[in-house]
Amino acid sequence: MQSTTEENVMVLDEDSAIETELNDGSEILDEASPLSKGQMHLAMLAAVALPPLGLLAAMYFLWGGLFSSLNLVMMIVLYIATGLGITIGYHRMFTHKAFAAPKPIGIFFMILGGMAAQGPLVWWVATHRKHHHHSDQEHDPHSPHASRKPGVVGWIVGFAHSHIGWLFSSTGDSNYRYVPDLLADATIMRINNLFPVWVGLGLLIPAVIGGLVTMTWTGAALGFLWGGLVRMFLLHHATWSINSVCHVWGWRDYRSGDESRNNPVMGILSFGEGWHNNHHAFPSSARHGLKWWQLDVSWIIIRSLQIVGLASKVRLPTKERMDARRRIAV
Repeated sequence: MQSTTEENVMVLDEDSAIETELNDGSEILDEASPLSKGQMHLAMLAAVALPPLGLLAAMYFLWGGLFSSLNLVMMIVLYIATGLGITIGYHRMFTHKAFAAPKPIGIFFMILGGMAAQGPLVWWVATHRKHHHHSDQEHDPHSPHASRKPGVVGWIVGFAHSHIGWLFSSTGDSNYRYVPDLLADATIMRINNLFPVWVGLGLLIPAVIGGLVTMTWTGAALGFLWGGLVRMFLLHHATWSINSVCHVWGWRDYRSGDESRNNPVMGILSFGEGWHNNHHAFPSSARHGLKWWQLDVSWIIIRSLQIVGLASKVRLPTKERMDARRRIAV
């Protein structure tokens, strides 16, 4: 496999003129996002509030004996599918260009990522690139450390902000200067602007399957709850924990210039994203679990796609690059 460093693919490091070229990005907000600022705030409120309510409803029906293996299977399968849409598609392919793939593969992962209901692709990528550009510094959208006040209360507020609070403070930000490559791609923009459709599809599919398999409205409702809202709840908090947990708990193998940490629990739950210090040290590496025992399901799939000719330009840090960034003491 060909290995390269990340230096020649990081858009933010490569083209510092992006910010001045597009000013603050506000003039392209309407065409870049399928939702207005107000709609984004409402969408984030729904994303935070509705899945927990769905979980409570599911627990109520579970207590009443209304649960089956079908509900469990749909929840797990859609958690994996939509989670990989975020990790492989939104994150590694489109944010960091860690690998390239034929257009149908890209569209497939874009749609799965949209079904995860974590925001439109272009907004998600813009926010994440900004995070890397200012990681744990003042303008980081979701750092638990930047501008944190002292004491226990300050720690709790900072952690809460990095986990959920940032969703409400950042939805109106004009970060589109970070994504000129995506804005120039007509296919990406079409998929991006259909974001509400993909969210609806993520809720409709398990409801339809549950209804057809059981031939009851109860089966459809349980499919909607377990395969839809409960699955969203679990995946949302797994993803948000990369922002919060993985900048607080874990260890740092590499010098990354921030507080990013490797956390094995999140490495498993988020398909390799929890090896977060590795990722921040080598942002455009397609592989986050850099040691043999660091399970990285997303990398296994990318590598498999490469083997069968469906992924190319797969980027990995060289051994020399890793040795140069390794921390002497943790």
